[in-house]
Amino acid sequence: MLLEKFLGLFSVDMGIDLGTCNTLVCVKGQGIVLNEPSVVAVRKGTNKVLNDGRAVGFAAKEMLGKTPGTISAIRPLKEGVISDFEITEAMLAYFIRKVNGPNRFFGPRVVISIPSGITAVEKRAVLDSAERAGARRVYLVEEPMAAGIGAGLPIGDPTASMIVDIGGGTTDVAIMSLADIAHCVSVRVAGDDFDEAIVDHMRNVHGLIIGEQSAERVKIEIGSAGALAQELEMEVRGRDTVTGMPRKATINSVEIRQALTPPVSAIIKACKDTLEQAAPELAADLVNNGIVLAGGGALLRNIDRVISQATGLETRVANDPLTCVAQGTSIYLENLEAYKDTLESDVAEF
Repeated sequence: MLLEKFLGLFSVDMGIDLGTCNTLVCVKGQGIVLNEPSVVAVRKGTNKVLNDGRAVGFAAKEMLGKTPGTISAIRPLKEGVISDFEITEAMLAYFIRKVNGPNRFFGPRVVISIPSGITAVEKRAVLDSAERAGARRVYLVEEPMAAGIGAGLPIGDPTASMIVDIGGGTTDVAIMSLADIAHCVSVRVAGDDFDEAIVDHMRNVHGLIIGEQSAERVKIEIGSAGALAQELEMEVRGRDTVTGMPRKATINSVEIRQALTPPVSAIIKACKDTLEQAAPELAADLVNNGIVLAGGGALLRNIDRVISQATGLETRVANDPLTCVAQGTSIYLENLEAYKDTLESDVAEF
């Protein structure tokens, strides 16, 4: 205990929301200090990060889909889990160094959020990556718990709270009570699948090939899960599938909503499956407490309304859905002595 306090003087403990699309870092007493895309630019055929290890985050995302033959812009997490161990380690090392400072002798203690449905091997990959990236000790917390705490839900009370965390790679649907998860369903359908559905729609219906950044822009500007009071339209540019020439097309929110129906339906099914497995007393609580949406996918227009219609429960979007998980890791960090026995950890302390 005294050793930990001493080491804490020479490091900055941090909470990390290690997301498929974005990585957020919180520091005790300071809130969110870093929010950057989970992208790394490397020399093709190697794992050497460009710009002396600094081509990470915003600098690398700008290169997505635009790199020459000698450079690869990589997203090292797929569907919420690590798909490229070495690149993830390099990315984490960059973020930890950026927040902790280059001259700190001791590494920080780190709380990292993970999807609730990942395997023991995938958890091991997160622990190893963070340890090798410079963390002194690593704690893992399941994303629904972090999101629930970050959204201000009374998850420690003997009453049911339900969170739907729609991230980039996974959607975690959980019912929580007494500071633990009573039932949870994790599906690998989320924001990336929204983008993919838009890419497929543009290719199949408009004969236009667009990149993932363009698809994300379409989702943000005119995407919706339910009918809008005033439908929207926008212009999209890409490459013609027949001529191979650059071309533009005008699309509207009605067709994009139809394209998004399959992934939205999969998320609704996960909500229903979770509710069907809930204990009767917990289900009774949810009639009053309703459902809270978190994660970037919660910002899709009217997704709260369609989930409410499908489940019959009042559904609302958290105040700051993009940062709920990160804020939750920060709260765990602030109360680490109280929570650490309930968190998974596998790194020896010095």
